[in-house]
Amino acid sequence: MDGITFGRTSLLCTLLWALIVCSEALNVKVAPKVEVLKGETAKLPCTFTVSSSASNPIVEWYFEEQGTRRRVAFRSQGGDGSDENTPLTGRVAIEEDYTLTISSTQPSDELTFYCQVNTGLAGVAEAATMLKVFFAPEKPELTRPSSQAISVGETTSSEIGTCVTMNGHPQPRIIWFKDEQPLPEVKDRKEQTYMIPSVVKEASGLYTITSTLYMQPTKADKDSVFQCTVEYSMPGDQIKQKKSDTITINLNYPSEEATFSLLNTDQVKEGDTVTMKCETDGNPQPEFDFTKDGKMISGQGGLLTLKSVKRTDTGVYKCTATDFDNLDADLSGTINLNVHYIDPVNVIPAEPQVVMLGDKVEWQCKTKASTQHTVQWKKGSEVLSQDGTLSIQDVSYDKAGEYMCIGAVPSVPGLTAEATVSLTVKGKPMIETPVPTEVGKEDDMVTLKCSAYGSPAPQFTWNPAGKESVSVEGNKLVSTVTLKATAEVMKNGVTCEVTNEFGTDSKKLPVSLTRAIDNTADRADKQQGGSSGVVIAVVVCVLLLLLLVALIYFLNKKSKLPCSKKGKKEVASGEVNNDIVVEMKTDKANEEAGLLNKRPSTEQ
Repeated sequence: MDGITFGRTSLLCTLLWALIVCSEALNVKVAPKVEVLKGETAKLPCTFTVSSSASNPIVEWYFEEQGTRRRVAFRSQGGDGSDENTPLTGRVAIEEDYTLTISSTQPSDELTFYCQVNTGLAGVAEAATMLKVFFAPEKPELTRPSSQAISVGETTSSEIGTCVTMNGHPQPRIIWFKDEQPLPEVKDRKEQTYMIPSVVKEASGLYTITSTLYMQPTKADKDSVFQCTVEYSMPGDQIKQKKSDTITINLNYPSEEATFSLLNTDQVKEGDTVTMKCETDGNPQPEFDFTKDGKMISGQGGLLTLKSVKRTDTGVYKCTATDFDNLDADLSGTINLNVHYIDPVNVIPAEPQVVMLGDKVEWQCKTKASTQHTVQWKKGSEVLSQDGTLSIQDVSYDKAGEYMCIGAVPSVPGLTAEATVSLTVKGKPMIETPVPTEVGKEDDMVTLKCSAYGSPAPQFTWNPAGKESVSVEGNKLVSTVTLKATAEVMKNGVTCEVTNEFGTDSKKLPVSLTRAIDNTADRADKQQGGSSGVVIAVVVCVLLLLLLVALIYFLNKKSKLPCSKKGKKEVASGEVNNDIVVEMKTDKANEEAGLLNKRPSTEQ
């Protein structure tokens, strides 16, 4: 073969080989990114296509770290396996569909993985996938510095607080908030407000983030609330946050004005405890001095407390503060304290009053108070007078007892004064009208009560006598006797007699049988019921009789009775046949005779 022929043959073979290679093109596909939570199992799929079937494909998984590739697992027709002495040894496997699984994922597994396919004639191809591992950080902790309070007006920034969040992946970030508004992230220490961050990667591969906030606060920041938030990523492009607890800063600033206030919400009266508070708008609070009507009095801190005040404590109170950081400020305040009072009530006459039944009695009651007041006379809850004078005409026994005079200041709740007097009514005893008593049957035991007024206390006498007890009910005495309801008792009753030095009164208490009353009533009901039945029967009979008579009359008028004939035969006077002839006349007398079923008399 000459050179020309050999060259042509070589070119043809090269073209054929290129055609075969092109017809056997290989395509490998993987997920661009696989996301997994720390500790879970990651699955990295790998698929490939080739125009014709490969004789013995080999699939190998590699990871790349610092520019170096290391194989971790492989699969072919001869079997599958994983490589030794890699960070994934013991946690990695390749499935039949060439998916690479990594169990108990760690932050260090966040690498680029390559799926490489070798099909022989079709050649070798690969594709890269990125494994992302996520883990939510702990709630951030916000702490204040252990140093003293921050003073307003300092030329350098002071530490406000330090925020720490631990064990996050990927690396989270800290955002500072002041009064719920985010602060710009500034790292330049020349600025008045800035943050100093630090990042620590733990041996576990998780991140601990620390951020310290520095500021030059003003007086307006005395009530400001600070908080930090950790912002972190989670699978699916989620951005989440966790918030810390809040802190405030201990800020020192000079006083500009003072406030002196009375803490009692109600008007002050004698006997109350009074508390007055003096404070400034600065921090810390300065020392305070207190005076009353220009005379020094002692307080404690910014509080002035007066226990069990009297009317003499009325006056002008003043507090004065001195702040050495602002000596030009007027730090003082005044309170005009008014202590309300009421004098003890004066009752004339004050001694107990004893009057005879039917007499008159009168009291006068007076008092004085710091402002408009009222005077009332009361017995129990009943108001008897509102002008200070109580007059009782024609005194009766029910007027005896205690009376109270009450003085009060309506505008000051609880400010009252009172005094009591007693009234005793003497006279002959009087028995209340007794209530009739009933018993079931003769010789039953019966209990009777006899109530009587009188002073001195009357003595009770029962006739006939029984087992007796005496009790007091208000202004009266009540005697209770228990005895047998004999025939004589039910006939004559029981007599209650009361006696004292002024006279005697007596009343008879009747005793009757309950059943006797009930039986009489039953008999009356039965008799009334029988009479009613007779009356009803008579009325019904009369009505039926009238209906029958009316019916006969109606039929007669229509000539429908068998005894009526159209051809009437005149009966001559004196002629009497054996046949009976009945003639209906239209005159009233004969109609009435027919209605009463009477036969008219015939003339002979």
